[in-house]
Amino acid sequence: MESTVASKLDALLHLQSIDSQLDEIRRVRGDLPEEVRDLEDEIEGYEVRVSKFDDEVAALNDAIAQRRQSIKDAESLIRKYEDQQVNVRNNREYDAITKEIELQKLEIQVAEKKIKEAYYQIDQKNNEIEGTKHRLEERKKDLDNKKNELEQIVSESEDEEKKLEQDRETAAAKIEDRLLSAYTRIRKNVRNGLAVVPVKRDACGGCFNTVPPQRQADIAAQKKVIVCEHCGRILAGVEHRIY
Repeated sequence: MESTVASKLDALLHLQSIDSQLDEIRRVRGDLPEEVRDLEDEIEGYEVRVSKFDDEVAALNDAIAQRRQSIKDAESLIRKYEDQQVNVRNNREYDAITKEIELQKLEIQVAEKKIKEAYYQIDQKNNEIEGTKHRLEERKKDLDNKKNELEQIVSESEDEEKKLEQDRETAAAKIEDRLLSAYTRIRKNVRNGLAVVPVKRDACGGCFNTVPPQRQADIAAQKKVIVCEHCGRILAGVEHRIY
């Protein structure tokens, strides 16, 4: 039983050692991977925004073309009504045609106003497009720099990381599922990634809270897997002071 628990703890310590080395490799990369992802998301957002503005400008130009056509149609109707006025038979017909002419002139005024407003909106959109494209180009340059920096760091440790990943897979396969799940859960819940620690100077090697003497004796006996009462880390072995 003792050797079984001891072998389990040795396996966990070995896995922890590999994970700590992987953690250090990833720590050197720092926030670069996340910064690259953030920049990619930001660039995608700018591209969507530019595309949306382009669509809006195209729609405004279509609206202007339609308004211009409506002006031509109204002018054509005005000429037609003016010709009809020459041949009216009474004042009522004349007044009716006059109202139609006035209505078409009003339509022209409204259309011209709408065209003017559309041109103003196009100018605003184009300014937005220009500013967004400028920011887009800056972010693309930032992304290229961050990617180059990340690729350089990754290339320096790529072989080592692959070897450690393979070692980790082998080491994890030697640990029973229940214990491996507990180890994984603890690693996620602690800041420094240390799920398995020794007792040092009468304290937990992870949270540094005092471990009572009797509990230290139980840990050293390795008859069962014991966790820290304060942080939940697995306590593997007791390092005795050297006087």
